[in-house]
Amino acid sequence: MKLIAVVLLVLSLVSCVSAIRTDYMEQGTKNPSLAALIQNPDMHRDRLFILGGVVARTTLKAEGSEIEALYVPVDNLGYPQGTVSSSQRFLALYPREQGILDPLIYQRNRRITIAGVFTGIVRGKVDEMEYVFPLFRIKQVYLEPKRPAAVYYYYPVWWGYPGGPW
Repeated sequence: MKLIAVVLLVLSLVSCVSAIRTDYMEQGTKNPSLAALIQNPDMHRDRLFILGGVVARTTLKAEGSEIEALYVPVDNLGYPQGTVSSSQRFLALYPREQGILDPLIYQRNRRITIAGVFTGIVRGKVDEMEYVFPLFRIKQVYLEPKRPAAVYYYYPVWWGYPGGPW
């Protein structure tokens, strides 16, 4: 009986692992309003935020790897949740001294969570349109694993019917 209790306790602890380091999750503000950051960047500068996104593009630059992402809220453990419900975008810079985020891995439509320090706003473009991006300096990034594509098996209509092979 004790063994079962220990096994259940271990399984419950393992299943509650957060996407981002615990100290960042405690210090950071989850799911910030990007509009509020853009309206008053000086008030929020140098603060740690936890936010999720769907990668639109990843670019390697001299200062590091830059991810442009569509904002997605995160749950209490820091995992991206739901679908893209807004057209809000942000930029996140992974400093070169920490390494690179390869664009083939951090590719379009991959889901991420970042713990990043807000550094200000940057003007740029989304296609032809002018856009104002909140910019974060990444302290930690979580890349959601790819889910295997659904496999569908098609059987001839007559299988399982009278006169079929079964």
